[in-house]
Amino acid sequence: MFLITLAEKGGGTEQREYHKPEITIGRLPGNDIMLAKGNVSKYHSRIVAKDGKCIIVDMKSTNGTFVNGKKIAAPQVLKPTDQIYIGDYIINVEPLEDAGPQMTRAGQAEEAYEDGGEEEPYEEEEQYEEEEPYEEEPPPAPAPKAPVAGRMPASMASALAKNKKKVDPRMERYTRLQKEIHDRLIEYLDLRRMDMDRLGDDELWRRTEKAIRDIIDQMEADGELPEDVDREELLTDVINEALGLGPLEAFLASDEISEIMVNHANQIYIERKGQLTLSEKTFSSNQAVLGVIERIVAPIGRRIDESSPLVDARLKDGSRVNAIIPPLALKGPCITIRKFKKDSLKISDLVKYKTLTAQMAEFLEMCVKARRNIVISGGTGSGKTTTLNIISSFIPDSERIVTVEDAAELQLPQDHWVQLESRPPNLEGKGAITIRDLVKNCLRMRPDRIVVGECRSGETLDMLQAMNTGHDGSLTTLHANTPRDAIARLETMVLMSGMDLPVKAIREQIASAVHMIVQQTRFSDGTRKICYVTEVSGMEVDIVTLQDIFYYKQDGFTEDHKVRGRFVASGFVPKFYDELQRKGIPVNMSIFRED
Repeated sequence: MFLITLAEKGGGTEQREYHKPEITIGRLPGNDIMLAKGNVSKYHSRIVAKDGKCIIVDMKSTNGTFVNGKKIAAPQVLKPTDQIYIGDYIINVEPLEDAGPQMTRAGQAEEAYEDGGEEEPYEEEEQYEEEEPYEEEPPPAPAPKAPVAGRMPASMASALAKNKKKVDPRMERYTRLQKEIHDRLIEYLDLRRMDMDRLGDDELWRRTEKAIRDIIDQMEADGELPEDVDREELLTDVINEALGLGPLEAFLASDEISEIMVNHANQIYIERKGQLTLSEKTFSSNQAVLGVIERIVAPIGRRIDESSPLVDARLKDGSRVNAIIPPLALKGPCITIRKFKKDSLKISDLVKYKTLTAQMAEFLEMCVKARRNIVISGGTGSGKTTTLNIISSFIPDSERIVTVEDAAELQLPQDHWVQLESRPPNLEGKGAITIRDLVKNCLRMRPDRIVVGECRSGETLDMLQAMNTGHDGSLTTLHANTPRDAIARLETMVLMSGMDLPVKAIREQIASAVHMIVQQTRFSDGTRKICYVTEVSGMEVDIVTLQDIFYYKQDGFTEDHKVRGRFVASGFVPKFYDELQRKGIPVNMSIFRED
């Protein structure tokens, strides 16, 4: 009647279902959940189902039972979001739908506690005190039903119980088979001690492939290989997990997939053509996910461990990677990969995908060539970096460009391009080089244009100052939902620099530095569109004034749930077009005609 999510600090996570009204937790065999560590008592705690509620009862354990960091002194009703701490373990409990009213001694104690009465002591609990470990026999307990490993995260446990969805037994069997071969491979080949540098990649893959074939042949001879398993697919999956990026290899090879999200070993989501779907592929274990993360971050000098449990990195093809591991990720190591397209997109591709119109594309090209400072704003996954990459390609080849990024993604066609990347701290917590440090350094590198991959913090002040001091035509991105929100976010990030500046001074700096805001949005159907191209027209009293040049007008949805709408020219002509005309530079004024 419980769905239990059990995580070890710094280790993996597993889920179990228990179809009984009471379960016990302790160090000795005979407990429903056995935690064989010295800081766990022989019979540490009980979890009881009563009236559809889950109740935790401490069994007078030596080190205590904690809920959300607080030691409990009496039975406590648990919420699905509560975290139970027992020794080195974190436990999350959710009731299953079939959990009916049960009245046990623990339930009676909890009821008395709720009524404000004294809790009846457990007479037999004297035997649970910590004397000599592992000597006494555990008290008789009803045999639990075999726990079922869950594949859904705790946040989706209710849906799992309601829909009665079962794990695909074929996929579960395949995952176990893959893990078994991988374990035998380590023993067979001793991968951890092999001198990989001496062997080289090709020889290492060749030897590993031969070893896996030998193992599969032996398993087949012993009758351990199911007949419906594809040998070549199994070999590919095992060798990818041992030496490559596991099931991610196939996703990275597909041009249709734009994003890969590993929530934990048994759950991988992919974004294909703007839609998120759950993949059938899984890792054999959380340890395998950790191995993949190590193989990603090691070549670029990054590290990930318990003291530094999150990292930004990139793959060889430039794809952006974020990884986060326990103890921060409670259900197991997480990987998020934003894929890098092998063929750089051009502005014509954005027109083809209806991200913008040809008139808007022509206008943005003129903005770059006329050295307008541009901020590309949008939500996560809206395509800001892609648009920045494309717009940056309009910068003339004769100009010197310096780009600054956390994880290098930009791919510019110009030759005179210096690419800078920030650096995290070393093992001693020293040596970090931030985006702000690099933006300041840019000013000493004689750039014509500065392109910052994303402004997130105090570097915004330095970027605005650069835009105001002879580096016109610079570009950056930030997270915001509208052009007006983008202005407010710029203000906030300038304040994060630590400079005590009045708001009016900050707004004046923004109004003089930023010329255009390009607002990009990802819609519910997965399409990405530039919803606003807006000019920062100046200041009125204390307010930064904005004027939309183009915008997207949504009219609803089609029958197949696609966004329906059209791009509209507001009819407003930006100030700098008048300046270009006065200078005799030819400009196309027809693009601003109202539709």
